[in-house]
Amino acid sequence: MTKKHRLISFLVFSLSFSFMLFGLSGSSFAEGLKIALVTSPNDVHDGGFNESNYNGALEFVKENPEATLTTIQVKTGDPAECVKVVGDIAADYDVVISPSFVFAGITEPADDNPDVKFILVDTWPSDHNGNTVTMENINAMAYREEEGGFFAGIAAALSTKTNKVAVVNGIAFPTNVNYQYGFMSGVNYANKHYGTKAKIVELASYSGTDINGQNVGGNYIGSFIDQANGKVVGQELIREGCDVIFVAAGGAGMGVFTAAKEAEGVYIIGCDADQYNDGKNGDSNVILTSVLKVMDMNNKRVLNDIKAGTFKGGNYLLGADTNSTGYVKTPGHHQMSDETIARLDAAFELVKSGKIIPASSRSGTKPDDFVGLNAE
Repeated sequence: MTKKHRLISFLVFSLSFSFMLFGLSGSSFAEGLKIALVTSPNDVHDGGFNESNYNGALEFVKENPEATLTTIQVKTGDPAECVKVVGDIAADYDVVISPSFVFAGITEPADDNPDVKFILVDTWPSDHNGNTVTMENINAMAYREEEGGFFAGIAAALSTKTNKVAVVNGIAFPTNVNYQYGFMSGVNYANKHYGTKAKIVELASYSGTDINGQNVGGNYIGSFIDQANGKVVGQELIREGCDVIFVAAGGAGMGVFTAAKEAEGVYIIGCDADQYNDGKNGDSNVILTSVLKVMDMNNKRVLNDIKAGTFKGGNYLLGADTNSTGYVKTPGHHQMSDETIARLDAAFELVKSGKIIPASSRSGTKPDDFVGLNAE
């Protein structure tokens, strides 16, 4: 073989080897994404927050049967353990989805696994000092919970017969305070514009203390899993005359559902996902409506971006302007009047346009003086 022929053979071999490498490097993609969904403290069948995240990933897998989905539960809810679990399993997956603020510290696992894509839900990543950071392989989606709370407050004020309503939360973390302030904003808005006279009931013994040590009032169970105490809080509010209760307390909120089911004429507004099935009570149902963080749609969207190679890291705040918050008005899954739905729809457009910005832990405003209180 001449020198020229040896050179040609080498080039052909090199090209062939390059194509082989390309095929190998893309093989995991061709075989499908390996997805892990890590939740805490509840599992993916909590009827709300975690289940909405799970449904988005599940829908992606149904449309891409070559993909796989593994669910992992960290029962303690301890942030350090949650981050450790993510770090232990990350290298075995292409994508790790972590819903909840307890996973904010996954920056270290993300740094150790630069080829793994992370979807962080309900919070933004933070460093060891608690400072918010952005990373190329973390797509973090926080939601404007105050918008959902606002819609719940309007629905409650328009639907109550006793003129006493309440919101029950789990722990006074920023996301829950946002729901609380949003709910109070919605009640105040309805009282101002729609002639309602709803009073927001707060139990002093269950007031919340936020991450800054400030008393934020409200009704806080003190847990996202304690259903027994959730039922106690629900029963006390019902004894105070509340007939519409907005529940944003994870698994602990199921205790409030039970209290409503054992009472008469009491309705629950669900949270994060459509909770109508959780409201079944024999031949009746205690769910008035549910307010939404549309996490399933957004998780599926980011998974499709990963599949298409268009994934972008960054921290994103999602709300009505991208149809990422809302409320259930699907026939058969709510018990609101047509008038209530019409007023909710009008309020949604005002929130979507930015004319109304309900109070929240991030806004610097209060429920009795928020941007858009006078908007119509």
